[in-house]
Amino acid sequence: METNHYFYVLHCQDNTFYGGYTTDPKRRLEEHNSGTGAKYTRLPSRRPVKMIHTEIFATRSDATKAEYAFKKLTRTKKEQYLKKKGAESF
Repeated sequence: METNHYFYVLHCQDNTFYGGYTTDPKRRLEEHNSGTGAKYTRLPSRRPVKMIHTEIFATRSDATKAEYAFKKLTRTKKEQYLKKKGAESF
């Protein structure tokens, strides 16, 4: 069975971005919003979160490389990246 690997970006309630990796974006969003996702999104002040961007990759390695690259960007560069990729408004 072919598995899709996703890099995704969340827009948090406190106006921050969170980038992550998953094979199931819907399940992962539910985990983040229930407080069982990443440590970063467990803080009540960051929830609810909204998934504003997903990209599909053929391999986990490619998806996690995209996540890592995104996390290294400044806030301004993250916003530019998301706009260029046609992300939902944030």
